[in-house]
Amino acid sequence: MELNHTIVPAKDHEASARLFARIFGLTYEGPMGHFAPVRVDDALTLDFDNREGFESHHYAFKVTEAEFDEIFARIKSEGLTYGSGPRSLEDQDINHRRGGRGVYWRDLDGHVLEILTRS
Repeated sequence: MELNHTIVPAKDHEASARLFARIFGLTYEGPMGHFAPVRVDDALTLDFDNREGFESHHYAFKVTEAEFDEIFARIKSEGLTYGSGPRSLEDQDINHRRGGRGVYWRDLDGHVLEILTRS
């Protein structure tokens, strides 16, 4: 079994999809119907969709050490506030849990995104 896609609620689905793609080094190819899809890998697509009101979600991605460096550099170059934990979203630090690295930040819609090198 594998997760094929999930809907990510957004205030401006295209702006959110573009930022997500930029941070993760992915490609956003434009809207498909009312979705703004971003392919994460061969199996998973995040389908950003406009919504009026929604609760924030948490999306965590396990990445390699090299991917962490690349994504973290883009987080900093975008000027995003980041933190070492879900309750420390603004301490401008990363964590080193289980001998790996992790960082959290909020996207344009308040969703908490996380990258980690060890689960």
